Amino acid sequence: MARDLMERSGESVGAAIPKLLAEYGVDTIFGIPGVHNVELYRGLPETPIRHVLPRHEQGAGFMADGYARSSGRPGVCFVISGPGVTNISTPVGQAYSDSQPLLVIASGLDVADLGRGRGRLHEVTDQISTIAPLCGFATRALAPDAVPEALARAFAGFAAERPRPAYVEIPIDVLAAPARGDWQAVRLPKAPPPHAGAIAQAARLLRQAKKPLIIAGGGSVGCGKTLGDIAQALGAPVMTTVAGKGVIAADHPLCLGACLPHDAAKAAVAASDCLLVLGSELSETDLWEGALEIAGDVIRVDLDPDLLVRPYPARLPILADAALAARDLAAELSGGYAPRLAAGWQNAGGLPPLRAALVADEPEARKGQRRILDLLRQVLPEDLPIASDMTQIAYSANEIFPVSKARRWLHPVGYGTLGYALPAAIGASLAEGNRPAAALIGDYGLQFTLPEMAVARELDLPLIVFLWNNSALGEIRDDMKRKQIPIQAVEQTNPDFQLLARAYGYDAAQPANLDELASSAKAALTRSGPSLIEITPAIL
Repeated sequence: MARDLMERSGESVGAAIPKLLAEYGVDTIFGIPGVHNVELYRGLPETPIRHVLPRHEQGAGFMADGYARSSGRPGVCFVISGPGVTNISTPVGQAYSDSQPLLVIASGLDVADLGRGRGRLHEVTDQISTIAPLCGFATRALAPDAVPEALARAFAGFAAERPRPAYVEIPIDVLAAPARGDWQAVRLPKAPPPHAGAIAQAARLLRQAKKPLIIAGGGSVGCGKTLGDIAQALGAPVMTTVAGKGVIAADHPLCLGACLPHDAAKAAVAASDCLLVLGSELSETDLWEGALEIAGDVIRVDLDPDLLVRPYPARLPILADAALAARDLAAELSGGYAPRLAAGWQNAGGLPPLRAALVADEPEARKGQRRILDLLRQVLPEDLPIASDMTQIAYSANEIFPVSKARRWLHPVGYGTLGYALPAAIGASLAEGNRPAAALIGDYGLQFTLPEMAVARELDLPLIVFLWNNSALGEIRDDMKRKQIPIQAVEQTNPDFQLLARAYGYDAAQPANLDELASSAKAALTRSGPSLIEITPAIL
């Protein structure tokens, strides 16, 4: 019936796409209309979908990423062919690296022009090949009836597989063609639950262990309180990756935080006789220096079968959604078995020595940043989503800023791009009904996506931008010093950020001390529009 109505009304593919997206639950699209993709906007006013106009496709992609990380729902973007696709490729790479559900719908040249090199506007001889290596799924729909199938495949992957970006390319003439085929949302699959026998075996291995240890990654953000239940049942300490921050509350007595880069944390992993890894690659960006030495049994739970065999093969690999596995494992472990801390850890002196080792030899720069971060933690609400960038204070915060809920700390871990925090925080605010969100970003990184400040003002979002301004690429400068490379190309002349923020309609402050920082942050939380708070090392 839906197909017949579309054919009789002469509705185009482009006009039908937003309506189909709405059926899949999409409520926000980040996009920039252009001459090649304007047909996508024909039917948009007939849907409840909100459209957000970024100032650059890179901003669109990072907004969609922040929306996805904060909400768990796919972030969706409309881009034009050519520069629109290449501009959004960096956010797509970030979403791929950090396993985020990002859907990019792009126009392409007319079918007859594909790969011909005729000098058409926005021409890329093989556009899909420029972005496909950054995606989990990429396809080109060469006929109207191929579009619903392509979107169904994208949403099926988001629902049941390791989340990765999906790219759907639609030639201009296909966008303008009548919408033929079955244009109804399909019923999506569910992520696989664990096998009951595997859960029972995991419970046995963990109960027998003297020093069980849990590592929770980004794939575990849906676990809720069950992870804490498992830890409590076993008396097992819990470490998280940066992507897993908040999956267990920072003040939980068994939580050690995002500490894996520390030698003391690696030593604890080596001492464990049974390691439960939930939804983590255990990649270089989780560990930074050195590999893990694992002597005990390893239980790995992941949606990606590759991660069950590399780089640390599991004695017990469980292919399943981590949240479902945690739910079943918590139920299997429930009962009277609830020590305060497993015997092996108690005999080793408990957790206080390990916690002390994790903060030992802290460099002076971090001690100062800790004072700023401790203050912000006292002032900011626990449920405030904070998007951070590739900047020194955020690197410190990755490890020492306490987070008590999942999806509250958004950091570009794997791909490690600059400019992420500002648009990602905008996306997080929009995902949560225009509620407050914050960005923690450096002076150099802010200038990567600076124009997106206009979006927060345009939408009157209660966004707080905490700008760390040390007038340098501080981490690279320090790395040059460590490696005895002549210091060069790491210091820049910045604009007057206070004037710039006011030009964008932001309330702006540059606190001179920590007390003023606290007052500025509290005031920003009361405003209906965006604020920028500039923090310099002189504040300390």
